[in-house]
Amino acid sequence: MKTSKMRKIIAAVLALTLVLALSACGGSGENSGSTAASESPDTAKTFKVGIVQYMDHASLNQITESVQQELDAKGQELGVTFDYKDYTENGQGSADTLAQIGAELVSDEVDIIVAIATPTAQTMMSATEGKDIPIVFSAVTDPVGAKIVSDLTTPGGNVTGTSDALNTNAILDLMMAANPDTDTVGLLYSKSEDSSTQAIADAKAYLDQKGIRYVEKTGTNTDEISSAADALIAEGVDAVFTPTDNTVMSAELAIYEKFTEAKIPHYCGADSFALNGAFCGFGVDYANLGKETADMVVEILANGADPATLSVKTFDNGIATVNSDTCTALGYDIETIKSAFAPYCTEVKTTSTQQEFNS
Repeated sequence: MKTSKMRKIIAAVLALTLVLALSACGGSGENSGSTAASESPDTAKTFKVGIVQYMDHASLNQITESVQQELDAKGQELGVTFDYKDYTENGQGSADTLAQIGAELVSDEVDIIVAIATPTAQTMMSATEGKDIPIVFSAVTDPVGAKIVSDLTTPGGNVTGTSDALNTNAILDLMMAANPDTDTVGLLYSKSEDSSTQAIADAKAYLDQKGIRYVEKTGTNTDEISSAADALIAEGVDAVFTPTDNTVMSAELAIYEKFTEAKIPHYCGADSFALNGAFCGFGVDYANLGKETADMVVEILANGADPATLSVKTFDNGIATVNSDTCTALGYDIETIKSAFAPYCTEVKTTSTQQEFNS
């Protein structure tokens, strides 16, 4: 009896032990499942976007800000993240700095690079050679002439973007509308920038056709541009033309008062020149240019578009921006200027002299 009873007790203990063990296993499995579910990583995609600005000036600053704002908006809309905060850089106008930035972005394995201005695009192309990193450029005036793309419609490589190509004849039409008696025009630009080459050639052709004399002065930095402005004033030019030239743009705050005091209107290839004191800027809306650039980034990263077949975007919004402060200082009446400009552009805006755009 004792043996039989003992066997029953042992059997009961073994059964209870087995039940507890199975229960523990089951509990462990449920807990593991719950933990896995609670710790499941966010499945939303994150794209690393390098943004490289050539130098610090109003137009390029505006593009960078607009690109970032649009990427944030599109990220929320699509449920993805465009991470640009750790990869936004400024080359400060230095080829060496741009090259270093390019190497760092390649090392960081960014998914795409936004290259703002022609020298930036050229340097980023060199930095990414042999790498599968697409480039979307912005504010490249002559992408084909600068050998960045082979064709505007079908770029043909791993690079595409937005162009701020200038309608040179249109801005010179504004110059003649304001002062039909213009005899001599100063051409102020940097020979080191591909963005100025075609526009200056177009300006010469326009002026030659009308029998108007022109004087060329160039520089590669702010001091040289300031000296070139002095030389044009000494030549007695009636007006000065500058295309979408980054070097002159960066010097505009240092030279606009010289031209204003000499009663010489400065006509330029971007509204940001007018913001920094020039009499008139004509060309694309750089905030919109940045937005469209960002949209191309989204097309490539989120929608799988091929840069080789994604056409370069060009703009011709025909907007003239007149600096009202400078207009008055030159002795012009702003309403008269608006009336004179109206037949040659779709809109005439006014601005005052500031350091930066506030968008």
